Amino acid sequence: QLRQAIEECKRVILALPEHSERQKDAVVRLIHLRLKLQELKDPGEDEPNIRVVLEHRFYKEKSKSVKQMCDKCSTIIWGLIQTWYTCTGCYYRCHSKCLPLVSRPCVRAQVSHQAEYQLSICPESGLDSQDYRCAECRAPISLRGVPSEARQCDYTGLYYCSSCHWNDLAVVPARAIHNWDFEPRKVSRCSMRYLALMVSRPVLKLREINPLLFNYVEELVEIR
Repeated sequence: QLRQAIEECKRVILALPEHSERQKDAVVRLIHLRLKLQELKDPGEDEPNIRVVLEHRFYKEKSKSVKQMCDKCSTIIWGLIQTWYTCTGCYYRCHSKCLPLVSRPCVRAQVSHQAEYQLSICPESGLDSQDYRCAECRAPISLRGVPSEARQCDYTGLYYCSSCHWNDLAVVPARAIHNWDFEPRKVSRCSMRYLALMVSRPVLKLREINPLLFNYVEELVEIR
């Protein structure tokens, strides 16, 4: 019934005079109908407060006014009418309905178990090595954008779909160490979160990795 009402409302909007008060009222009604339909699709408020998925520890959010993006389906989380969760370890956010579909393990666990950087600059092995699928969710991808655009992560060198790679920018440690290059590069969502959690950890032994850098960067000589 709601879907029928939405379609009828669309027809009314198109039939009414442009920018008229009646058309504006119809648009508001259309928005309310769509929100109500979305509310029915989502689980109710009886969701548990804590959910554990792939080492994520998800807590149900109480805020209703904050508007976030879902890390799984890449759509807006409407806190006013939708139930959503945030991982306390890596701050992965998603709708309640998207929790069973989460495919990315918590990067906080990765930082705890193996706190080290990828130190090769964009170690690309090609889309064929990934079977032309996203490195994270395994969705089909292609450089031609059919069926989905392949986006390369400058940190891992792997290719991701647009849902797992939002063109976030981050400084890549390998480029900084080998080239003293701090220009932010496009990285996947997973890499961005991993780099953010690792940034304060003193794990880079610069004198072992690139001792020649001390000959060219005056500030490093002073620090040493």
